[in-house]
Amino acid sequence: MSAPERIPPRGVTTTDPAAADLLARGELTVRGRITDASNAALYCTVAHDGREAACIYKPVAGERPLWDFPDGNLARREVAAHLVSEATGWGLVPPTVLRDGPYGEGMCQLWIEVAGEDEAPDLLALVDAEEPGPGWKAIGFAEVGEGRTALLVHADDERLRRLAVLDAVINNADRKGGHLLPTAAGRLYGIDHGVTFHVEDKLRTLLWGWAGEPLTGEALDVLKGLRGALEPDGHLTVSLAGLLTPAEVDATRARVEALLSSGRHPEPGGEWPAIPWPPV
Repeated sequence: MSAPERIPPRGVTTTDPAAADLLARGELTVRGRITDASNAALYCTVAHDGREAACIYKPVAGERPLWDFPDGNLARREVAAHLVSEATGWGLVPPTVLRDGPYGEGMCQLWIEVAGEDEAPDLLALVDAEEPGPGWKAIGFAEVGEGRTALLVHADDERLRRLAVLDAVINNADRKGGHLLPTAAGRLYGIDHGVTFHVEDKLRTLLWGWAGEPLTGEALDVLKGLRGALEPDGHLTVSLAGLLTPAEVDATRARVEALLSSGRHPEPGGEWPAIPWPPV
């Protein structure tokens, strides 16, 4: 089963505060399957009270077990990533809820329509150079065939920089280029957050361009807000309690403290591959 023609939303937008309510309460109808996803990902519509939107439903029953993520499940981590994103105020993860569906409990996330090729900004590129040009940040060198290498770069974009901070907080082990969704309205969303929140350092990302650089004042203010929200009785701690283990919540709190203490973007640790595979 493959995904059919995309269904435009009716009465709901990605920034609509009621989008999560629609995802949680609406009638979920499976329309097709996203065939290139590593776990079961179903393209659906959700409808309620005259509103309808496309969404992705990932049932827990369709998840492949992972040796290094034995606690909880991927669907709950996706929802947790959305909650942390909302707590930052940056809105980098589409509305996401945990709910029952045709194949049991799973995560349900609002479908994001990406900008067309003529509208989408260039976020990643391979260049035949030793250093990135203006407006770009270096990731590293990549083999491009016949013994040749090229420099992989990402845009020096404030939206990507915010996402790099979020990934450091949630310990994202799989930030690939295909998980970056720019919209025609100029927003940028990150998706696929199932392998996050591990208690060990698992950060794997394409967004290493700011590694070791000072965090922006905005990022520091956001991290201070997260520190308060992650206090033992903080609202984010309470929300995450049903999605993550206590050790994972403690580790998230510790990552926020470490970022505030250093005041810098993290650098690759060397004990874990720094870039996910495949990178895109």
